[in-house]
Amino acid sequence: MDLESPPELADQLGRPLTDLRVSVTDRCNFRCRYCMPREHFDHGHRYLPRAEILSFEEIVRVVSALVPLGLRKVRLTGGEPLLRHDLHELVARLARLPGLDIALTTNASLLAKQAQALRDAGLSRLTVSLDSVSPDVFARMTDSEFPVSGVLDGIAAAHAAGFGPMKINAVVRRGVNDHTLVELARHFKGSGDIVRFIEFMDVGLTNGWRMDQVVSGREIVARISAEMPIEPTSASYRGEVAKRYRYLDSSGEIGVITSVTQPFCGDCTRLRLSADGQLYGCLFARVGTDLRSVLRASEDDARLSATVQDFWRARDDRYSELRGTRSLPRLEMSYLGG
Repeated sequence: MDLESPPELADQLGRPLTDLRVSVTDRCNFRCRYCMPREHFDHGHRYLPRAEILSFEEIVRVVSALVPLGLRKVRLTGGEPLLRHDLHELVARLARLPGLDIALTTNASLLAKQAQALRDAGLSRLTVSLDSVSPDVFARMTDSEFPVSGVLDGIAAAHAAGFGPMKINAVVRRGVNDHTLVELARHFKGSGDIVRFIEFMDVGLTNGWRMDQVVSGREIVARISAEMPIEPTSASYRGEVAKRYRYLDSSGEIGVITSVTQPFCGDCTRLRLSADGQLYGCLFARVGTDLRSVLRASEDDARLSATVQDFWRARDDRYSELRGTRSLPRLEMSYLGG
């Protein structure tokens, strides 16, 4: 297999396919209000039955079919991916494929117990969702009894297991946790870990999104720079979602993800695979393509590859650039994978 010269594959806007986000479960043990508010995701909510969720073997088949098409990065998401039993086994199988960077996004509630197994299996990188280091604010944001100290313990355990600098993702919501964003930046300043502040997004239809609760990336940067001066720095690669800023005292950097106020759809190279095997071209998608039926109907991976190629070539998703021009139904982030 020639990994240096994959066939040309571009969507309707000329964007290559380099990244795949795989949701391994639609379940989560937090009830963050911007993602899985309790009133919609409590006892009456129907989660995906086990038989409908892709097996590890099926996920590996999909990833294997995409590698020759230019795929270079796989990120495991959820829900909370560490709720998926023996996830390190999936990581080990993916790590055997050539040329792949394998990452995982987690709320870190189970990370302390699993970090070493994930590292030993070949996981390349970790991203931790952490919206505040204030215990009270963290509890309000996650709507859970799990303490923020447990998340910090998970981060420490991951470093002890050999993981390098991590990305710390924080969704910023005005009037809820925005007053603690400087504190969060200060906590990780100098640690090597990079806090990435994310504008509150209108993902799905249950999170009560309002534009007046969005704290813009520009405002976030101004607040942090007033306390700890920063300056912009260049992107690391095409399609990087965060605008990068470094501290003037060389003690690290932060990132700001501005999907609402400064969309970056033009460089989006990401494909999404839901836990039940549906393929989507955008976090704000309405419809996708059913890969599970293709996987279970035949062992023919050529058909699988052709299905993905047809989907990507037809892709024209750019929701964030069109936001406000039309109102459309959308799927929930916990289903698509954040």
